Amino acid sequence: MLFGVPGLKRIFISILVLIAVGVTIVSCGSSNSSTTTHKPSGLTFRVFISNALFPTGTGAVRTNLPVLNIVNALPNEDVLSTSVVSLIGASTQPGLMAVSPSLNDTLVYSQSGNSVAIVDNTTEAVSTGGGRSALPAITLPGFTESMVINQFGTTAYAAVATAPVAGEDPGAVEVLNLQNGSISAAIPVPSAHFIALSPDGNHLLVFSDNSDIVTVISTIFIGTPTDPRSYISGFDRPVWGIFTSNNSAYVMNCGPQCGGTAAGVGVLSLTASSAVSTTPVSAATYGLMNGSTLYVAGTPPANGTNTCAGTPTAATTCGRLATINTNSMTVTGSAVITDGYHDRMQISQNGQLYIGSHTCSNINISGGEVRGCLSIFNTTNGSVAIPQNNGDVTGIQQITGRDIVYLVQNGALAIYDTDTNQLQVTPNDSQNNDGQVDIVGVLYDVKLVDSASAK
Repeated sequence: MLFGVPGLKRIFISILVLIAVGVTIVSCGSSNSSTTTHKPSGLTFRVFISNALFPTGTGAVRTNLPVLNIVNALPNEDVLSTSVVSLIGASTQPGLMAVSPSLNDTLVYSQSGNSVAIVDNTTEAVSTGGGRSALPAITLPGFTESMVINQFGTTAYAAVATAPVAGEDPGAVEVLNLQNGSISAAIPVPSAHFIALSPDGNHLLVFSDNSDIVTVISTIFIGTPTDPRSYISGFDRPVWGIFTSNNSAYVMNCGPQCGGTAAGVGVLSLTASSAVSTTPVSAATYGLMNGSTLYVAGTPPANGTNTCAGTPTAATTCGRLATINTNSMTVTGSAVITDGYHDRMQISQNGQLYIGSHTCSNINISGGEVRGCLSIFNTTNGSVAIPQNNGDVTGIQQITGRDIVYLVQNGALAIYDTDTNQLQVTPNDSQNNDGQVDIVGVLYDVKLVDSASAK
């Protein structure tokens, strides 16, 4: 994964914060004493941002450490805390995060070593699981980009496409015990890549590379003599799913973008163990439900259907966004967006749909067009805004109760005002005089870890 490098402005703005944080992190370098427990930030409405290279110290003792930066996301704040979640010994390259439904814990995946750290959101430190010592990081048998935590916060699942399985093709869903920091089971699923968990936690949909089948894992049978796996066919390179109830889901059929035949949205019924129907779309790798409307994004194959005709851009290929009325399962609209593999989407409270992708066509013309992997769709009038930033979008977080979206693109944080779909510019406090939060390092993901009621 390529990351951007923040400019010198960010370094100078953050220097005082870094000195204070440096002292704090150094004090947490050992886990042998209770005095090393990281102090909570004291904030009530927090955003966590994974940062692989947060600089601390000064001069000859300056170093870069893996942390979760903490930002105060209250209105008129957007301030970087001097506290961080130290991941020393638990993660070397914090990236993808997953937050428990209760907001009590956050999983932090590190591609370096394929480790998963369990963070206690209350103590802002690596979880102890109720004991006295920090839980060890869980080492996965390979790379993952899909993790989910069950409703109780006790178990998590991670898809590992390359996990070795004796006598079978590689690939498995790893079952993580969050109470003792271990892998409690591995369910073989060849080339398992993405997963989606039902609201009641009883069923896990597994989407494998180069497959037209959705594997269903009944979690209640894990660890019993009964095989927890069943299989539903009738799809075309399925890659993502959105549960609409405990027993039904919309499935994104990637189609030609993933080597298949036709893209579309399939309706999966666990009760009937079948694909009930399919609605054709131009492309589909990711989606988001908002009421009775389903938004689906993807990039059509390079066969003439993914041109950018009619849009003012130097890019030669573009993606597509489809709007589906789920009452009739009909496409009611479409829009041209940036290309790439779309796997991030959030909608603001005022109806602005932020769509992120990776490996897109970056345009950077001196004095002219600049665009990367971010598109913003106005659900009210159907217009599309393309911000002037290059790079992959790796994290999007809509801030509850505010017309604000936090977004990580090209390794840096950007805060967007969803009333204008431009970078926030309203001055807040003395630390943050331009509406942005300047964080030095290499950022990847962003998550809100407090509910609106915490305000």
